Amino acid sequence: MSIHSQQVTIQITEDFFGQVLQAIYGGLQEIDLQDVTFIDPYGMVGLLETGELLKSIGIQKTLYLPKSEDVIKYLERMNFFRFINNYFTLVPPRPPISERYLRSPHSDVLLEITPIEKSDDIHFIVGKVKDRAHAILEKHLHYDERAINGFIVALSETCQNIIEHSENKGFVGIQKYHFQNLNKNVVKIAVMDLGIGFRMSLSERFSLENDIEAIEKALLHGVSRHAEKGRGHGLAAVRRFVNQWNGKLSIRSGTAKLSIIPAWARGREKILHLPHFPGTQINILLPEV
Repeated sequence: MSIHSQQVTIQITEDFFGQVLQAIYGGLQEIDLQDVTFIDPYGMVGLLETGELLKSIGIQKTLYLPKSEDVIKYLERMNFFRFINNYFTLVPPRPPISERYLRSPHSDVLLEITPIEKSDDIHFIVGKVKDRAHAILEKHLHYDERAINGFIVALSETCQNIIEHSENKGFVGIQKYHFQNLNKNVVKIAVMDLGIGFRMSLSERFSLENDIEAIEKALLHGVSRHAEKGRGHGLAAVRRFVNQWNGKLSIRSGTAKLSIIPAWARGREKILHLPHFPGTQINILLPEV
């Protein structure tokens, strides 16, 4: 490992994403993920979006891939390698994936990493998730038909928010996990874009002090950049669904993050002065009932 590289955390999740962002924002040319032992959809989508950010300013850094075969296998299953080559120079250039680790038809992946650029993409995403929702949500989270339908609507609204506030490409990924400390299954949904973010989007209609105020308006009060009646209730509907099923919801935009945190989860409701991230990061955790 050269002196021009920086080792990041061994986990790449929402909790540790700030460290990853600081490493990528830094002046170093190489990012070392070799010791990473766990990465979730938030981490994957976040790496892609920070890569997109670097690309937009003409920078391509070197990314040292995890040594863990399990992590590489999971990244492959989530279609991560289909996109990451667009943004980073990978070491090794082709991750070694043995045949026995290729995709299983019995996967817990609800949606591989999928780009969102237009409304048609949302129809594709919803259609794909519908096909797998019963197998995963009914079996592992014990959701009934009403809850599964609510999940589909919430996912659609979350993706629509990217188009509403973004003006840029987004990504989404969804995976089922078993939380050992809870002894429960959870589904994680990560949706991000590299767009204009909530504050700039809503500033067309409102005078806003900071990023946290903009997120609160969208999430808690259902406002939109559009004045027409009926617009802007998407995230408020997502919040109601997540609350109904005792889930966790966090939204990061600019330098702030606002979270709805149930009793079983940890975290802070409001975090300010984060490393700046243009655009929006949405993370949803839904627990087994």
